[in-house]
Amino acid sequence: MSIKPDYWISDMAVNKEMITPFASGQVSKGAISSGISAYGYDMRLANEFQIFNSAIPPTQVIDPKNHVEQNFTRVIADTVTIPANSFLLGRSLEYFKVPREILCLCFGKSTYARCGVIVNVTPLEPEWEGYVTLEISNTTPLPAKIYANEGLAQVLFFEADEECEISYADKKGKYQKQQSIVLPKL
Repeated sequence: MSIKPDYWISDMAVNKEMITPFASGQVSKGAISSGISAYGYDMRLANEFQIFNSAIPPTQVIDPKNHVEQNFTRVIADTVTIPANSFLLGRSLEYFKVPREILCLCFGKSTYARCGVIVNVTPLEPEWEGYVTLEISNTTPLPAKIYANEGLAQVLFFEADEECEISYADKKGKYQKQQSIVLPKL
């Protein structure tokens, strides 16, 4: 397995529509950087959020098998503040179509990590496509501000020596072709 460089990512983004919209250069002046980098792509955060409701009674249990949609409030905004020791869900501005021989790993950007804001994204599996749902945690005892339309996480592209036997599309994954933030599903 090998990591793919910027020229490969650019070629796949343009010719195979792997990333739409695609920023072919690194955008950083006055903003948290986004776009192509040496061995990855810094995805941007869209302006759509699901903010965790901190007023939930402490007796309630958060259960991924029995999720309550009322635990979140939908917000459209250019900036949003994550309450202290809480989290929200966001989504990528870019739509991804992962090729069958590629696995993508996402890591939060250091600008946010240095402020105690942690981004969690599960791997983008071969032949998965959609907008990426992002879990953004504020680990600090103070509110933390995040910005839509700016970089949030870096995606690294790994090419396998051979194609996988069963892709995400083959198994008809439950998060395939997400068009917005998707809450937990069984």
